[in-house]
Formats: sequence, C-alpha cells, structure tokens
Amino acid sequence: MQATDRRRHVLPGIRGQIERRLLVNYRVDAEVIARVLPHPFRPRLVGGAAVAGICLIRLGQMRPGHTPRWVGLRSENAAHRVAVEWDTPNSPQAGVYIPRRDSDSWVNVVLGGRVYPGEHHRARFRADETDEDVRVAHTSLDGSAWVDVSVHITDELGDSRLFAGLEEASAFFETGSVGYSATRRPNRFDGLGLKTSAWKVEPTSVTHAHSSFFDDARIFPGGTAELDDALIMRRVPVLWEPLASLRLQAEPAA
Repeated sequence: MQATDRRRHVLPGIRGQIERRLLVNYRVDAEVIARVLPHPFRPRLVGGAAVAGICLIRLGQMRPGHTPRWVGLRSENAAHRVAVEWDTPNSPQAGVYIPRRDSDSWVNVVLGGRVYPGEHHRARFRADETDEDVRVAHTSLDGSAWVDVSVHITDELGDSRLFAGLEEASAFFETGSVGYSATRRPNRFDGLGLKTSAWKVEPTSVTHAHSSFFDDARIFPGGTAELDDALIMRRVPVLWEPLASLRLQAEPAA
C-alpha cells in the first residue's frame, strides 16, 4: 500500500477564535501505540517514547472565509490524538492522527466528513473555568467515549518526562499542527491544518485526568500510558484549512 493525496482542497478556510484549547499529553510506549495507528502513520518519538493525548477545544466565531463574525458558531469539541510521522514524496511529514472526534455542535456532526473534513460524534460537554482553573468533561451520546480533565494554570511546566521546558513543548506541538482523522472509510483520512498568527501556550498542573481511551487497559496495559503534562491556549485567532484527503492505494501489480 502507498499513501497518496488524490485531490486538492477547494473548500474555504474556516476562521474564528480558539477560546480555550487544553492539550493533555501522555508519554506512551511506542510499540503499544503503533498497534493503534493505521498505515501510513508511525509514532513521532521524543526520547524513545510516543506522544499522545486529548485536545479539549472551545471554538468561537467560526465562519467561512471573509464572512462577518456575527454569523460565526460556537462549539465545544474533543479529540483523542497521537503525534505521528508519515512519508511524502519529498520528506517525512509531522502531524497528528486523530482516531476520534466529539462535539456538542450538531453542525459539526452533520457536516463533518460530508461537507467539511472531520467526522464527529455528538457529545454532551461540561466546562467550569476561571482565570486560574479549568475543568472540562464530556460524554458521547452513545456512551462509548468520555473524558474528565481538571487543571490549574501555572507559571512553569512541571516535571515533564517528555519536554525540558515550555519552549520545547510549544515548538513540538506547533510543528505538528497538521492533523488527519479517521473516517468511515478505512482507506481515507480527512485532513485539517491549524494556522494562527498568535501561537502561545501556557503551562498547567493537572489536578486529575481520566479518559475512556487512555484508561482502557485493553489498549494500554499497566504502565504503557503515563500522564505527562498539560498545556492551554486561550483567546487565539485561528484558521482551519481543509487539506486533501490522505488515501491509500494498492501498489501496482508486478
């Protein structure tokens, strides 16, 4: 099998604001996470470990292209994600693979994967936030996925085993701002690119973090997924750029 981009995107970018983006990161055994990843993705390693996590993002004023802000939509969204690499004709590409997306927006659920990249499951969200503390939880309507995370905003990154400091962590995620997500078709992955003129992350300390994905011992046996750190972005302008779907084709017959 080989990976190919079979078409250029023709959809407009979606512009708005990241009101809050909480990145909860795990240090994961590379061999274990590799079993979760479909071809052509492979784990992107830091010090021999894979990096995976949860993105809990509230978007505001989301609207196509140059339409006015007042038509924009607001939504709470979640994605389980794995930092990955894959080969392109020119060089390896870094980004994230997203096995699942959840949203409280029926617009995202209905249009995602049909009109715009990214299939979503409908979920109920609860968010309690102050300037110093953030808690976000969600449960999918079908009960198959849930997350509950609470953090306290701090001045410095804590005892991370993945990153030496905030600057290193920020650079890692900024260079991995291209994401491909699973679809109903096992040979196709929907692509989105995140662009912002004001990339900035803040460190946090994690009060608690639970996830139907990372807490599942069938996927991650004891000790193979270790909570490492959490970062937060707040009030950041964003442009989501649709990318050509990544599709798999059979190799030509010999």
